[in-house]
Amino acid sequence: MPPVGLGVLLLISVSVCYWVPAGCYANGKVTKVCGSMEPHHDVHGQTAHSPYHLETNTTTFSPGESIKVILTGTSFFEGFLLQARDAANQGSVTTVGTFTLTNRNKAQLLTCNKHQDSAVSHTSNARQTEVCVIWNAPADAPKQVQFFVSVVTHYNVFWVKLPGPVIYQHGVAPHPPQSDTTPPPFTSDGCGQSKSCLLDPPGCDPKEDPHCFFLSMTPEGPDKTSVIFELSGPAEGYIAFALSWDTWMGNDDVYMCVKDGDRVSVSAAFVSGRTHPEDQSQFGLSSVLWRLADGAIQCRFSRPVKLVNQEAARYDLDQDYFLFLTNGHAQYGKVGLWKHSHQPLISTHNKRITGPPEVLRGSRGPIIMKMHGALMLLAWMLTGSVGTVIASFYKPDWPNQTLLGQKVWFQVHRGLMVLTVTLTIVAFCLPFFYRKGWSKVQYTHCKYIVLHCSCIAVIVIHHQRYIFNWAHWGIGSVTEIMAVAAMFLGIRQSSLPLPQPWATHVLIGYVTWLASFRFLLLIHKEVEGRKARKTSKMKDSLQSLVLRNTSAFLHRDSLNEQVQVLCTRLKQL
Repeated sequence: MPPVGLGVLLLISVSVCYWVPAGCYANGKVTKVCGSMEPHHDVHGQTAHSPYHLETNTTTFSPGESIKVILTGTSFFEGFLLQARDAANQGSVTTVGTFTLTNRNKAQLLTCNKHQDSAVSHTSNARQTEVCVIWNAPADAPKQVQFFVSVVTHYNVFWVKLPGPVIYQHGVAPHPPQSDTTPPPFTSDGCGQSKSCLLDPPGCDPKEDPHCFFLSMTPEGPDKTSVIFELSGPAEGYIAFALSWDTWMGNDDVYMCVKDGDRVSVSAAFVSGRTHPEDQSQFGLSSVLWRLADGAIQCRFSRPVKLVNQEAARYDLDQDYFLFLTNGHAQYGKVGLWKHSHQPLISTHNKRITGPPEVLRGSRGPIIMKMHGALMLLAWMLTGSVGTVIASFYKPDWPNQTLLGQKVWFQVHRGLMVLTVTLTIVAFCLPFFYRKGWSKVQYTHCKYIVLHCSCIAVIVIHHQRYIFNWAHWGIGSVTEIMAVAAMFLGIRQSSLPLPQPWATHVLIGYVTWLASFRFLLLIHKEVEGRKARKTSKMKDSLQSLVLRNTSAFLHRDSLNEQVQVLCTRLKQL
């Protein structure tokens, strides 16, 4: 194939990858979202009235009975995910019963939470308006079962977890789902004595401060066969903690309390990397309680130290782990599209969950990132700015003084700018050591440009002086502008927990002051330059007048000498 054909083929392939993202889950293999039932389509689900409807052929059932479930719509849909859950436990994400297909061309069975055939999804993105399946009630079925479905009309148009009908076991009177028991307000009393706690800020009490981030762990029983966890934080969306083998996000056992209107959903999940939580379920969780009050979200649950039929994503609690504590925004009870609001609070050392009670300390800002920020600010708020000002406005103050064979102003300027580049290089490398790789955020790109421009500005050489002057000035100006942009982006990095918006206001004030200071120095330089040029013109005029007078005087003396010589010769004659 000729090179042009290969290029066209590559362009088409890339376009398909970017413009047809729905193909990722067109086959209906969506087990990663069994818990949340939310498509990872990078857009929010619809909140308007849904054109889709779930119905059953009966409102009552007995264990072992089969119930027909029908999904219909007034408009077509391309994908769906159907589950049955315990209606009495609204926070549960555990599926109930199994399904049987009536048409294998339209639907397929999925295994959710290691529960085979517990969910139904589409087999392709072919358009359809009706799907019929059979739900089989288990022998240990709860008294109330509710069906839920997520429906995708198209990639960016979908409804998440639409509630369907509730069916009841025979002899059970229909009634609204019961509310979870509300626990008393959590408190930090007993931290370090009867329970282990992680607090931020240190010493805070969730009973008094709704902005207190609080995690407590209390082993139960003389044999410590289970642990009670209490979690509290600001009620802006969700709060979660994770058990991790290291201080890096990834391969972590996560427990989340997610606000959903006036309720809270409590579940466990697994995070395989810097991704959304996967495999959400309530497997292993018991005595689940939650509370929404006074601007705080609080939840409490118990978990065995070792789980029966334990999943790989659930860790034993008799091991040492680093603890992550974080929070963030959620929409309609879903965490999916939201990142945490701040850098997670990470315990300074690993902790055995069943170990002796202690008060743990944590940090949101790694030391290496604080060093990065300090070096960058030192380079571009001090050494770089002073070095530029020295070269631009202080040359006349040392017109003839030299230092090590060069003019003083040049040596000071060069020393400060070399120091600036050195600090920039060191600071630039630190985040890569911290992240152990390249970051995709704009801040890193700005730093990359600043580093290259600052290096070029130092080493640029040209034998024609005016080209060097313009190149040096242009590159230096671009470097300073990009450095300011990098600082504004950098102070909002989650790994630098600077107080906002005060940090931004301080930086705005500094940039304004620096610009004003340079502007005043520029005006002063222009005024002094005009005075110098005026004085120079006056000196030139005076020198010209003196030269003319001297020339005339000399000319007169020469004429007198010539007259005297002529008179002397006449006398001789």
